[in-house]
Amino acid sequence: MKLIRGLYVPFMLLALWSLGAMTGSINHYILPPPMDIVATGMQLAQSGVLLKHLSISLYRVIVGFLLTFVVAFPLAVILGTKRNMNDYFDPFLAFIRHIPPIACIPILILWFGIGEPPKISIIILATFFPIFLNTLNGVLGCDEKLLEVGRVFGFNPREQFCRIILPAALPSVIIGMRLGFGYSWRALIGAELIAASSGIGYMIIDAEQISRPDIIIVGLITIGVCGYIIDYVFLKLASWFMPWENRRVDYGGS
Repeated sequence: MKLIRGLYVPFMLLALWSLGAMTGSINHYILPPPMDIVATGMQLAQSGVLLKHLSISLYRVIVGFLLTFVVAFPLAVILGTKRNMNDYFDPFLAFIRHIPPIACIPILILWFGIGEPPKISIIILATFFPIFLNTLNGVLGCDEKLLEVGRVFGFNPREQFCRIILPAALPSVIIGMRLGFGYSWRALIGAELIAASSGIGYMIIDAEQISRPDIIIVGLITIGVCGYIIDYVFLKLASWFMPWENRRVDYGGS
């Protein structure tokens, strides 16, 4: 029933869209009829164009996300467990956090050209702080009483982290990963819209230049579907990694 209720609004919008197209109240050039969008999507899928651009975008997102996690997670754990080090990193991280990743595209293009490094760098900048800040808050929020119990039982630092700190911080880590993946997807599309020769963002901007709104809408739908699937996967990972966590933490989707 929950799934059915979730389909009410999309079906209502689709019905209004179809009705507007049939009555001529919607300009077909600006917003093509739904069947035209379906036909274009099937054509792009059968020709392999859609899969090619989608696979390239997903590759960039996954590589950038993994590189970010390898840096952001350990740094957050170190600063969360060794709080006296925060004074050294806080000013620099606060400065970087307030710079929009998209604003860095021009300088990254000057440094690296229009190849893969600028796009991966944009993803890293967009993904870093959601993962870092949520992990840091999760580590800092660990109950001191639990840590005291660990010390009573003679846990060394590694055992304290694995048995107490990490399980306590895991909900925040998962939320940070969900946010980070969503941010990385948005940042990548922005980068591809500006400087790319492949990817979903490039497909959209190329369609705009040849006046193909149907291809643009197919690209937008593809982005939305991929984002939904990625968010769903993270929810399943959260329930698998945290069976003790009965409540579902949601921030409104990635």
